Amino acid sequence: MSGYLTVAPACPACGEDLSHQRTDDGPAYLTILIVGKIIAPTIFWVFVTFRPDPLVLAAGFSAATVALALWLLPRLKGGFVGLQWSRRMHGFGGTEPA
Repeated sequence: MSGYLTVAPACPACGEDLSHQRTDDGPAYLTILIVGKIIAPTIFWVFVTFRPDPLVLAAGFSAATVALALWLLPRLKGGFVGLQWSRRMHGFGGTEPA
C-alpha cells in the first residue's frame, strides 16, 4: 500500500507491477461482515452482563467499530491483491484470457 487504501504501483521488494489490480468492493464487504460478527455479540454480552448506560454503550462501541474497521480494511485489501496475484487474475499472469 502506498496510502491508506491506495495500492502501490509496484511491489517494493520484487518490482511486480500492481497498477492493474482491482479489488472493487470485496475488502469493504468483508470488513463490514467481520466487524459485525465481532461487535454485535460483544454489544449484547456487555449489555446483558454489565447494564451500562446506553450512551456509554453507544459511544464505546462506536469507537471500537470504527477502530476495528480502519485496522482491518487495508489488510483485507492487501489480502485481495495477494489472492489475485496467486490466482494470476487481472493481468498478473502475463497472458490475458482469450
